[in-house]
Amino acid sequence: MPSALTMPRTLSARAWLKIGLQIAAMALLLLICIPFHYIYRLFGTANHWPRVFLGGVALISGVEITAEGQRPAGPVFLIANHVSWIDIPAISWITGSAFVGHDGLAAMPLLKWLCKMNDTVFVARYDRTSVAEQARQVRHAMDDTHALTIFPEATTSDGTALLPFKSSLLAAFEPLPPGVAIQPVLIDYGVEAAALAWVGEEHGLDNFLRILARRRPIAVRVKFLPPLTGAALENRKTIAQAARAAIQREMAGV
Repeated sequence: MPSALTMPRTLSARAWLKIGLQIAAMALLLLICIPFHYIYRLFGTANHWPRVFLGGVALISGVEITAEGQRPAGPVFLIANHVSWIDIPAISWITGSAFVGHDGLAAMPLLKWLCKMNDTVFVARYDRTSVAEQARQVRHAMDDTHALTIFPEATTSDGTALLPFKSSLLAAFEPLPPGVAIQPVLIDYGVEAAALAWVGEEHGLDNFLRILARRRPIAVRVKFLPPLTGAALENRKTIAQAARAAIQREMAGV
């Protein structure tokens, strides 16, 4: 049986009109941002245009973002749970963060081009020989954005519980660069989490269109938890365990 969350095969003309206008607005915003992005790159100045674009995508999609907690003033690795593609524009809008993505995304030229504009680091999960290169890319991204976000579940959950964190995805963070904090982040969609999540057999495009077709705004709370300290920073396994425990406690309201 098809999932109850799958986008209906037929949408109303009004829904398609709404989707069309939103996609056109995103395309126009991208065309505006691209020249400024490369101009800023050319002169080596702080480049905020990926953040502007991703924040604009959230706004156009009807996403209302609330930030809670405090982010360290200096460079930071953010470790977050993963529910929807909305997570990315929400975190980017608040922090200007770059992201760590799996190398399968790099196989799609258009998506790879868009990701690289935001200094995305592509991680080859099963290629241990590439860790040194990934670490170099991590440091480059940090130099540019001062924030890098990773989703160690390695996939999206239904937003009501955490999947196991894959410490192997944190290998490129070893050893931790001096002066860089590691901070867990909870992404919370409240009671609508399961309805918004991209899970099961739903195609990514179906999820994207289904969310754009919604009439109600999408409320997402991004809660910055206290940075990890002490023994939690000993290695990638302790980092993964401590970050997951912190996010799980926050989800449970403990």
